[in-house]
Amino acid sequence: MTTRLYYDQPELLEFDSAVEEISDMSGSEAGAGSRPALILRETAFYPTSGGQVHDTGWITVVGERVRVAEVVEAEDGRVVHYLETPALTGAEAHSRTGADGRFSIGAAVHGSIDAGRRRDHMQQHTGQHVLSAAFIELYQMPTVSFHMGEDYCSIDLAAAALTAAQVEKAEKRANEIVAANRPVRIRYVRREEAEKLGLRKLPPAERDELRLIEVTDFDLSACGGTHVGATGQIGAILLRKSEKTRQGVRVEFVCGGRAVAAARRDFAALTEAAALFSAQMGDVPEMIRKTFEESKGWRRQRDEALEELAEVMARAAVRGIGSSGDRGIGSSEPSGAVAPAERIVITRVFADRDAGFAKLFAQKAVRAGAGIVALVGSTVNPPGVVFAQTPGGTGDMGALLKQALAAVGGRGGGSRDFAQGGVPAGCDLEKLLRDAAAQIL
Repeated sequence: MTTRLYYDQPELLEFDSAVEEISDMSGSEAGAGSRPALILRETAFYPTSGGQVHDTGWITVVGERVRVAEVVEAEDGRVVHYLETPALTGAEAHSRTGADGRFSIGAAVHGSIDAGRRRDHMQQHTGQHVLSAAFIELYQMPTVSFHMGEDYCSIDLAAAALTAAQVEKAEKRANEIVAANRPVRIRYVRREEAEKLGLRKLPPAERDELRLIEVTDFDLSACGGTHVGATGQIGAILLRKSEKTRQGVRVEFVCGGRAVAAARRDFAALTEAAALFSAQMGDVPEMIRKTFEESKGWRRQRDEALEELAEVMARAAVRGIGSSGDRGIGSSEPSGAVAPAERIVITRVFADRDAGFAKLFAQKAVRAGAGIVALVGSTVNPPGVVFAQTPGGTGDMGALLKQALAAVGGRGGGSRDFAQGGVPAGCDLEKLLRDAAAQIL
């Protein structure tokens, strides 16, 4: 089992060790194939576990510096370091007798942790402890899981709901603990002792000895992660979002440097929005609300105008039956209308209006009188067709559409009175509609 230096020295960023094993193994980021991996006698690299993501950094041997891309924990307790560049493995490593002994078993190595990444993880993880304790103190909402991502972190709370006021109060309380700069201590206790200490969450009974992280006079929990030495080092704790999940409520947050970066991005976005509205930043929400309401009105007026236009064009098409060369009102493509016996068949292709308008036109046309069939298409991307008839008509629009689309590789369906579908780009809709009309006539 690898000796984990970060357990007692989370601030340790440089260490010396020796290679115990070299192999090709598959990590979570390896994709197809495998990557060279080192197992050291001891390590300060933190492996992904407990919601915290792994460290990265470098391992140096005989002057050669190799990047550590991923660190994972094996089932037997070893810590596996995946490297970005190939190392000697297997028999080749054992047979290596060169002067440098590079990556051979027992070779002395020097490890260097990516300092910025480690400090960021220490801030986020300790901030999570403080935030989870704040939700317990204020609302008796326990944390059931923790996730650390590249840009944000989250905790899942066992709660039915969480109000904006509760979020704000928990954030305030957490930052009070940060400002108090309370010591964060590491200690080890036997499990039977831990059961009497009132831990925020007692882990499953897997180990006799537990590693405890204590935020003085505020939180005590079992954890194997890396943490800052005092709460002041966390920096600001900023709650970004809360949402309902199957487990309860998820709260997204950022701490320290991430909080500053998030605030800067928010400020930049708000500044740009204010400039677009020619308003002060504080007025942006009201300006957005006003614009949203106006846009709803514009959309409503547009929809009403399109409906009126579709009805006028549809009625004109019905009235124009028998008029030679009739193109209809507002049409961009020729249309035809045929009236055998007591049935009227209208065909039309729109090159300047989408399938939604084609559908509206067809619906208006078949309501304009009895025995009307409307075969309508649109070439606007994505192209489509609509087949409709006056309710209760003698045709079967669903079957007719299915037959028409089968000939061109389209897809769609519908009922006897109404059917619609899509066609491949470049399809000759004029021909498709003529052929379909011929089936009716």
